[in-house]
Amino acid sequence: MTQKQDTNLNLLFSFAKRVRRPLLLDGAMGSFLQLNGIQPHPTIWMSYANITHPEEVMKAHQAYIKAGADIITTNTFRTNPVSLKSSEEKIICRDFVKRSVNLAKSAVEGKNILIAGSNPPAEDCYQVKRIITKKELQINHAEHIEYLMDSGCNFVLNETQSHLDEILFISKFCSKNSIPFIMSLYFTPELMLLSGENLFDVIPRIEEFVPLAIGLNCISPGTFQRIFHRINADTSWGFYLNCGSRDFESDTIECGISPENYSSAAKPYLRKNPAFIGSCCGSSPKHTKELKKLLDEKNNN
Repeated sequence: MTQKQDTNLNLLFSFAKRVRRPLLLDGAMGSFLQLNGIQPHPTIWMSYANITHPEEVMKAHQAYIKAGADIITTNTFRTNPVSLKSSEEKIICRDFVKRSVNLAKSAVEGKNILIAGSNPPAEDCYQVKRIITKKELQINHAEHIEYLMDSGCNFVLNETQSHLDEILFISKFCSKNSIPFIMSLYFTPELMLLSGENLFDVIPRIEEFVPLAIGLNCISPGTFQRIFHRINADTSWGFYLNCGSRDFESDTIECGISPENYSSAAKPYLRKNPAFIGSCCGSSPKHTKELKKLLDEKNNN
């Protein structure tokens, strides 16, 4: 690894909790591009837009920055080796990741904005049974995380992770190589990972590897409300919830929660001092803008 953990980054996340002002993460990329008329690739979904529509990806990053985001996320949710292999596209993973990260770097040039490198589950994020081998899983994450950091990301955002062995391998790999990371979890309404473990049994095991924060993403506000009372306010944590509804005729994810309603739903969650907040599928820069208003209001009181 050429890029080691930045102590200042840890201090920044700690400061966000201490002053009770969360860092503002951006919102959806894939569904936002889709609603702007870009068709997804059948296997690598909207990461393909980094090749076919780079100017639109750049505009999306810039729109989230203009809306007030402190952190933007690379459009790399499906640039990982396993996804590329299944796509049958002749794309070199390292080059694809670098191209994708460069779009984010160009968008933040001259601005004090962090770049989170999106690292997805090796296979489909809602897939219960694994198809690839354990060795393929480990190679996938080791390579993708290395490419993200070598391309210039500030930290790795491991998104929608819901299999314990995968979570622990990523956490151990990042910790061993001094790579700053967030582990963001997806779980069922019964508060279980897809691999069968209880959410609150898993969180202490992740904390042993000292992540920047533990995230909760792509779950509904209703499911999140069920667990909020159990979140330890002393933990470095954050959330970005699902704002989408699926149009099955057009196979698109549309906005299912208005920016104003999402901001209102998020307001009570600030009581436990999250290190970061944002929005997930179906959201747009309008959601980020409303969250920025919420944070500004909190700071002024």
